[in-house]
Amino acid sequence: MPTIVHFEIPADDTERAKKFYTDLFGWEIKKVPEMDYWMITTSGEKQVDGGMMKRQEPHQPITNYIDVPSIDEYAAKVGQLGGKVVVPKAAVPTYGWFAVCLDTENNAFALWQSDKNAK
Repeated sequence: MPTIVHFEIPADDTERAKKFYTDLFGWEIKKVPEMDYWMITTSGEKQVDGGMMKRQEPHQPITNYIDVPSIDEYAAKVGQLGGKVVVPKAAVPTYGWFAVCLDTENNAFALWQSDKNAK
């Protein structure tokens, strides 16, 4: 069953946001050396980890990533059900594939397919 496996928080000031979420929730936030990206490790029984990045658009929302067995299949379903794929399938090398979509209410979410061979 597809489920949320990752979230991304855009930030204008990543150090300020890091301090906020660390102080508020006790999350561990570490910079990924080869990227302009920070990995977030949450805690608790229902742990879902995420990431943080510099905001790329003025109204960029928090994005939830939903794990699916096939990006291609689910991207097609998005369109059939009245949604839109706004960022087509793209690789995160050695991790997997993602596509960003809008639902029928204009809410953004991302599809995620794990694949260590993604390039």
